[in-house]
Amino acid sequence: MSATTDRYCIVGAGPAGLTAARALLKESIPFDQFERHSDVGGIWDQDNPGSPMYDSAHFISSKWTSGFYGFPMPGHYPDYPSHRQLLDYLRAFAREYGLYEHITFNTAVEHAVLDGEDWVVSLANGDQRRYRGLICAPGTVWHPNMPAYPGMDRFTGELRHSVTYRSPGEFRGKSVLVMGGGNSGADIACDAALNAGRAFFSVRRGYRYCPKHLFGVPLDVFINEGGEPPAGVVVPEDPSELLDVLVGDLTRLGLPAPDHPALASHPIVNVEILHHLSQGDIQAKPDVAEFTPHGAVFTDGSEERLDLVMLATGYEWRIPFVDESLFEWKDNHPQLYLNVFHRTIDNLYVLGMIEFASAAYQRFDDMAQLVVGDLKATLTGEHKDRLRELKATHRPNLRGEMHYIDSPRHASYVEVHTYMHVLDQLRQEFGWPALDDTFYEPLRVVPANAARADRPWLA
Repeated sequence: MSATTDRYCIVGAGPAGLTAARALLKESIPFDQFERHSDVGGIWDQDNPGSPMYDSAHFISSKWTSGFYGFPMPGHYPDYPSHRQLLDYLRAFAREYGLYEHITFNTAVEHAVLDGEDWVVSLANGDQRRYRGLICAPGTVWHPNMPAYPGMDRFTGELRHSVTYRSPGEFRGKSVLVMGGGNSGADIACDAALNAGRAFFSVRRGYRYCPKHLFGVPLDVFINEGGEPPAGVVVPEDPSELLDVLVGDLTRLGLPAPDHPALASHPIVNVEILHHLSQGDIQAKPDVAEFTPHGAVFTDGSEERLDLVMLATGYEWRIPFVDESLFEWKDNHPQLYLNVFHRTIDNLYVLGMIEFASAAYQRFDDMAQLVVGDLKATLTGEHKDRLRELKATHRPNLRGEMHYIDSPRHASYVEVHTYMHVLDQLRQEFGWPALDDTFYEPLRVVPANAARADRPWLA
């Protein structure tokens, strides 16, 4: 066993793991980082075994709001980058901040066990190393959620989870059912609409579908930074009313009416599916009641013959290399202080296991700074007892006045402005700096042609 008790261990080199590495590097906190794949990028690398990425996948937040602090997305990127561009961006980020030299690739962490005050980390190559703390960044979309329906075992067609989907050509000439109304489900249903012989889209409840632009401005920019509608146009203040005005009555397309306010669920940023429904390229269906040997019967009594059923039914959250019993789990989500800290194990941290209706990468940066603040408190003793007290007892309301729908997907959902307010309170109490685009400038220089340099709608 290697004696490395002066170092910390980061597991995973996807977006969250990279933010952790940059944050520790800035503060000169020694660490090792392990990635089971051959390069950085996490799910955005289609060659990464188990990646759920499909050819038509794009970011649902725009480039203008989605970059890391101090490293905006390139100016030549489209408003909504493709998964290939996201992968290029993440690798450029890792190169720019010198992260590659700290990552051991092609090396999975098989087990991490708490031994006294240290973590003993067992690697797939047989090595064991001892670390002062463990920072887990395993990602959240690696373990498919497979629902159970009556008759599934006797269906003779293809029955697959969307994690296996790659190309629209897989649908050609087939009768296809896409089950699941999230962003991936809507994207894949659009691919089916254009390529399948017959296509069906099954959802269990009503959702609102968001356009990617409002009056020519990317949706998240319009919401977060303000945008002016054309003269004479009055924009409703209620987001639900605004979306209902923009897309109309969804029941005319066969979809159920939304059963919750717009912001009470994860946003579906896709109106192409409504376009295909309106043209008859795909047909809306309610939930499946049961499968038959050659198709499915739906809850409205209709029945269809099917060749392929694609289950876009989400993922289970797991931290597979740590004993699950160390965490308190609720609705398949680990219960953590501020969605980062283990409440009783001082040197165990989790990054990326959080959901909010906002771009994620700067929030990962903020969460990584929390980890750094706690590590420094441990190393210096300053604020250590106070942070331990907060982790054990502080249970702030991270949802504000929002009431999210009761589903496993939303078990760890937070309202982003409320969350940031709580983080700001911690920063003020402990004297931690607020992050902005200049925070990491000592490590690199922001290019002049970066996306944030040109925002015509704010001119």
